[in-house]
Amino acid sequence: QVQVVESGGGLVQPGGSLRLSCEVSGIAGRIANMAWYRLAPGKQRELVGRIIQWTARDYGDSVTGRFTISRDKDKNIIYLQMNDLRPEDTAVYHCLAGTVWGPGTQVTVSS
Repeated sequence: QVQVVESGGGLVQPGGSLRLSCEVSGIAGRIANMAWYRLAPGKQRELVGRIIQWTARDYGDSVTGRFTISRDKDKNIIYLQMNDLRPEDTAVYHCLAGTVWGPGTQVTVSS
C-alpha cells in the first residue's frame, strides 16, 4: 500500500523559513510527478509547486521566487523550501505523489 507522509511544518514568524519533506513508501519504482498543494480555511486548494516528469518544475504565482521544490535523486522524497514566509502562507500543506495524497502538515506564519 502506497503511503505519503509529510513533515516539517510548524509555527514561524513572518519572514522566516521552513523546509517541508514528503516521503513515499510502499512503491517499488520512482514516481515521475509529485507536487505540493495547500489548503487554508475558507479558501480553495492551491498548487504550491510541482515536479513534472522528474525534472520540470512550476510554482503557484503566490510563491514564485520564495519557495523551491526539489527531490531526492534516488528516493521518492520531495522537499519544499519556503523562505520569506507570510501570514497568508498559513495552511495545511499536502503532498501529492502520483495520485496519492498525504494527510498534510500544518504551517502557521504568525508573530
